[in-house]
Amino acid sequence: MANVAISGDTSGAVTLTVPAAAGTQTATFPAATGTVMVSGNMPAFRAYKSTDQTGLTSNVATKVTFDTVVFDTNSNYSTANSRFTPTVAGYYMVNAQIIPVATAMTNQQFAIYKNGAENANIYYRSTVSDFAFQNSALVVMNGSTDYIEIYTKITGASGIYVASGNSNCWFSAVLVRTA
Repeated sequence: MANVAISGDTSGAVTLTVPAAAGTQTATFPAATGTVMVSGNMPAFRAYKSTDQTGLTSNVATKVTFDTVVFDTNSNYSTANSRFTPTVAGYYMVNAQIIPVATAMTNQQFAIYKNGAENANIYYRSTVSDFAFQNSALVVMNGSTDYIEIYTKITGASGIYVASGNSNCWFSAVLVRTA
């Protein structure tokens, strides 16, 4: 059985060395306070709509619901309220895509909301329906109460809905760096 060697110096840095048959494997931790992130505790998720979201009212901001989780590494996404609430403070890359559909569509807005307020908005004026919109933002989260949701406001004559499908309508986020 191999041994693990932990050594430190006066700078406060700690080095963890794991011997291997073909060379050494060394991980050095900085002399800093905070959380050391490894692949096992870095929050990331992806969810999508499994059915069309129908019944939207023209020119009214509506939360887009994402009911199917593809992965959720830290159990921070809730399908009950389509909300991402990370438990690790840091900077998160938030991404989403939707496909709005309406008869005689004139405007479409698509926003990432943080704590119930608009954080990053895309506004598009067009009569084109059934066109994919993507939005992304780097958002700082406190790791306890901050949350992210996706909203859309579609202006159209009738038949207003958001199309479903794993490749059509999705929402994801990943921790880029701890705070």
